[in-house]
Amino acid sequence: MKNLTFSFFILFLLGSHSNAIEIDYCVGDPSLPRGPQGYGCKDSSTLTVDDFIFTGFRGKKSITNIFQNNITTATVIEYPALNGQGISMARLDFGVGGVIPVHSHRTSEIIVVVKGTIIAGFIDTNNTAYYKTLEVGDVMIFPQSMLHFQVNVGRTVATAYVSLNGANPAVQLTPPSLFAGNLPAELASQITLLSRKEVMRMKRLFGTA
Repeated sequence: MKNLTFSFFILFLLGSHSNAIEIDYCVGDPSLPRGPQGYGCKDSSTLTVDDFIFTGFRGKKSITNIFQNNITTATVIEYPALNGQGISMARLDFGVGGVIPVHSHRTSEIIVVVKGTIIAGFIDTNNTAYYKTLEVGDVMIFPQSMLHFQVNVGRTVATAYVSLNGANPAVQLTPPSLFAGNLPAELASQITLLSRKEVMRMKRLFGTA
């Protein structure tokens, strides 16, 4: 009986740790309900090679926002073929002096610079900042959920590509979270130790005051 129980235990462990899949892919169908594992699958009989291609990174990007950047995302929302694949990408374009402000994801991120010079870094839970000037071809990892940022410190526009280990990594930009939403100025002042005057200046920058 003991041997039989042990055998069932081993089978359970093997089954619970299996990475086997029953289908090759599941191109997301945004018209179907979305659950914790992503979208339901598009009918495989209707798929073509174009369902697996994303062309959104092509061409020159317009840089007009307050941070002087342009972020082109290729998550499952824009690129349904990523559904269930555990990966996504983004193209980052920086104007001169442009930044990707402090932000976080629910995933890890890796960046490679393809044009220009940037400073990239992250801040860990001990409040230690790890940052360095990156040149073309340099790569840096930002651990999962850590606050991180990028700044163009060159004299020309800069471009980088990032990959994240989630099909829908989400992003929370710290400045807009504090000053572009519905958080009252009084509370924003209290939790940031900024004066109400400075908080209102920030809210005006984001058009919420």
